[in-house]
Amino acid sequence: MDQHRAQRVSETVKEELAEIIGFEMEDPRLVVVNVTEVRVAPDLKHALVHVALNGDEREQQAALAALDHARHYLRHELASRLNLRKVPELHFETDHWDSAQRVEVLLKRAKKMRRPAENQP
Repeated sequence: MDQHRAQRVSETVKEELAEIIGFEMEDPRLVVVNVTEVRVAPDLKHALVHVALNGDEREQQAALAALDHARHYLRHELASRLNLRKVPELHFETDHWDSAQRVEVLLKRAKKMRRPAENQP
């Protein structure tokens, strides 16, 4: 399979998952979850999703369990949004990152949310 295709699918899956998890899921265990990276296998059958989680160890484990529980729902949502023959099976893993990266991601997300409102008359 084309390596560039796997990279494009990875980036698209990352964007869609960030939107679904961040704005559409209403699970109280998912307070602040940021999708930092998605690595799709070359055959597009599996995707390793790195997520950054806030909170203490217990809250992080609860958030990871919530994501694992919602993996079929998330895969179904991806299937309806993406034009792929096979949607990869999702596997979640915690990603440890510093607060500067977290602030940057949150600022980008805030800018995306403001853009549609600015375009309205």
